[in-house]
Amino acid sequence: MKRIVQEDVQAYLNTFLNKPVYIHLETTTGSYSAHKDEKSMTVVAFIRNAKVKYHQAKITGNGPYRIGLKLEEGWIYAEGLTDWVYNENNQLLTAGHNSEGQLAISLQISETPFKN
Repeated sequence: MKRIVQEDVQAYLNTFLNKPVYIHLETTTGSYSAHKDEKSMTVVAFIRNAKVKYHQAKITGNGPYRIGLKLEEGWIYAEGLTDWVYNENNQLLTAGHNSEGQLAISLQISETPFKN
C-alpha cells in the first residue's frame, strides 16, 4: 500500500459509481490494544461482501482521510484512512494504520465478492 493521494483515490471511487459493488468495512481497536492495557475497551466493526450501489463518493480531509459513499437511502462512511492500493483484481483497498503501523480501519470496494 502507499500513502493516500486524494485525487487518485477519488478517481478510482468514481469508477464504481452507479454499479453494484461489494464492500468490506472493518474497524478495530481491540486486537491491537487489549493486550497492552486491560482497561482499554475493545471496539470492532466488521462487514464483508455487502452488495450496494452508490451514486456519490467523496474523499475528504488532509490526512488521515474520510471516504463517504452515498447510497439511495443512506451512507457508508469511513474515517482515519491513510493508505491505499488498486490491485490486479480491480479492487480499491483503503486502510488506516496507527502510529505503530497497525490496522485500525479498512474500506475495500470490488465489483466481485471478496474471497474469504
